[in-house]
Amino acid sequence: MFIPLGSSPDRCPVTALAHWRELAGIDHGALFRPVNRHDQVLSGRRLTAQSVALVIKSAMRLARGQDASRQVSGHSLRAGFVTEAATAGVRNSAIMGQTGHKSLEMVYRYIRPVHRRQLASLL
Repeated sequence: MFIPLGSSPDRCPVTALAHWRELAGIDHGALFRPVNRHDQVLSGRRLTAQSVALVIKSAMRLARGQDASRQVSGHSLRAGFVTEAATAGVRNSAIMGQTGHKSLEMVYRYIRPVHRRQLASLL
């Protein structure tokens, strides 16, 4: 999946990812790994789904408060990706390749209802 460079280096996802890989010493394998209490990256391991959900909720709580953090989950990232990719015109096969969905019906279910109306056609 192609991710474009951001217009500002301090808000660019590609730059942030490259910086993380350099800091963590990651040259292969999982990108998002546990970090111990000494800020050491635990190599060879990946974050669990529960850890991802906790990170997302914590970030939302810091940004928008406790009530907002109750409305997001790790699953929100997946639904958000599918919604944005479909809205941007990414091919269904590319979306399915990224998410692992086996059917167009499931991809369609992940697209948030308000955005479905903006799509010319998914099928």
